[in-house]
Amino acid sequence: MSDELHEIKKKLMEHEERIAELEKLLKTKPEAIKKKRSIRDYILSKSPESEMERTLAIAYYLEKYNSLTSFNAKDLESGFRRAKEIVPRNINYEVIRCVQKGYMMEAEEKKDNRKAWYLTNPGIEYVENNFKEEE
Repeated sequence: MSDELHEIKKKLMEHEERIAELEKLLKTKPEAIKKKRSIRDYILSKSPESEMERTLAIAYYLEKYNSLTSFNAKDLESGFRRAKEIVPRNINYEVIRCVQKGYMMEAEEKKDNRKAWYLTNPGIEYVENNFKEEE
């Protein structure tokens, strides 16, 4: 029985140490436990008015909050679904429109054997300015 009590006491001390570390982290770095912003919340905050703007906002979210260096049509479609937005009939068409406006560029390498893109600086600025061109 004493071995059992000793083991319980040891586990309890380990838990106490872990709790103390978490409390210390919380006091010194409260941002460390900050909840990641949801894609739905992000899209709603940007209020995109067209499928192209929604596509751009989702691409921005994928790059900034999911740390993707490039994205493909499947990534964008998944983003639309997670944001509970209607998926465009042809995501590639929306991407082509973004490329024509200079908001996206085709990546040199494919992602999952599919054509991939990334946002350009003008595309990033356009999203950050809530879809208004710089004057």
